[in-house]
Amino acid sequence: MNSEEKRLHEECGVFGIYGSEEAANICYYGLHSLQHRGQEGCGIVSAKDGQLRYIKGPGLVNTVFSERNLATLEGNISIGQVLYTTAGSGEVTENIQPIVFHHGTGDFAISYNGKLVNAHRLRKYLEDKGSLFLTSSDCELIANLIKKDAAQAHVDRIHAIMEALNMVEGAFAFLIMTPKRIYACRDKHGLKPLSLGRLKDGSWVVSSETCAFEVIGAEYVRDVEPGEVISIDHHGIRSNHFSSYKHFNMCSMEYIYFARPDSDIDGCNVHTFRKESGKLLYKEAPVDADIVIGVPDSSLSAAIGYSEASGIPYEIGLVKSKYVARTFIQPSQSMREKGVRMKLSAVRSIVGGKRVVMVDDSIVRGTTSKRIVTLLKEAGATEVHVRIASPAMKHPCYYGVDTSTEEELISAHKSVEEVRQYIDADSLAFLSPESLMASGCRKEMCMACFDGKYPTDLYLVDEDASLYKRYQKNK
Repeated sequence: MNSEEKRLHEECGVFGIYGSEEAANICYYGLHSLQHRGQEGCGIVSAKDGQLRYIKGPGLVNTVFSERNLATLEGNISIGQVLYTTAGSGEVTENIQPIVFHHGTGDFAISYNGKLVNAHRLRKYLEDKGSLFLTSSDCELIANLIKKDAAQAHVDRIHAIMEALNMVEGAFAFLIMTPKRIYACRDKHGLKPLSLGRLKDGSWVVSSETCAFEVIGAEYVRDVEPGEVISIDHHGIRSNHFSSYKHFNMCSMEYIYFARPDSDIDGCNVHTFRKESGKLLYKEAPVDADIVIGVPDSSLSAAIGYSEASGIPYEIGLVKSKYVARTFIQPSQSMREKGVRMKLSAVRSIVGGKRVVMVDDSIVRGTTSKRIVTLLKEAGATEVHVRIASPAMKHPCYYGVDTSTEEELISAHKSVEEVRQYIDADSLAFLSPESLMASGCRKEMCMACFDGKYPTDLYLVDEDASLYKRYQKNK
């Protein structure tokens, strides 16, 4: 991906089902609903007669799977994943999940969303004990931590899982599947979403987002709680907590950018959250203009909110092509610009001669905002006022969002006025952290990328990768 066109990316989405003979097919539809969380690869594993069978590969859900190969995934239990690989996470193919592990005490598979901040330390610990790793995925770390010794073969795997989860630190939603059950695990900080639902036939489903429940006809039951492991098998569901430490620090970017607007996260609808943030954004940063537009797709709800609060008409001033995923690195600047126009175009008859309020969800590098402002002005907009429905992003994320260095964040080293000048907007304003919290009526939420207050301790590798530095949370 051309670094100049970088946008935010979530690492992946997970889905699981227990109790339906159509498990793999239902898992397919669940993953299709989560496609926005990862487009680089996907996989499904199912179990029948004690055997785990899987299909996975690079690409979209509807290209990796077909009616023919799904028919080979028999059984009433299945988990799957859609993948986006973050920077430095290795080859796509080797990290596609679920990853199946074979062990004398029982085979199991893992699907995972998130990032372990102490992964380097755990990997060294395990390698020193003789473990070998074939991928750069955190799944292998978890697998090596939860595998049981032969002497423990009679012990329920839940104990090994809970012991392993107490060794890891970071943001995660795990699905661990054996031939007989699914374990749904969520980090104790509540940073990653994971919800439980039920089909009319009694089958249990679990998903990164509730939008998948609507597609398959499942009823939302509840969220998996922070620090909880839910076991799903023929007994139904059973709950265990691997940690008494419990917070609801949901990643704010789930509401701002990643999740689908029809999903509910921690009891709050994403569209409602974004719309309210747009209303509060107008109260904090009003402007005299003719129309309000949103940058498709995640900013449209906030733009509607800004329009309603201001009384300025909402219009579709930008159109996004649904058939262009990425622009390959072009040999010249003129060709790169054509690539941008393939993805996004301004509606000249709507924005021409107008003072435009352009609402977007965030600014990362600033290059995308700069090009959109240019598109609007070239289409005849007399003024372009940029309003961002989140605070200025100044700090890297270590929890699975693909912003790992301050160097790639324009607001980390430029003032609001300097950013405005760079993107060539007539005015620029960001939503305050207080209003972001108020948008979802939340008492807790991870806003580390805005305020630098990380919910967890951080274990970062120094330049020569020989020592591990432990950074206290909130430093």
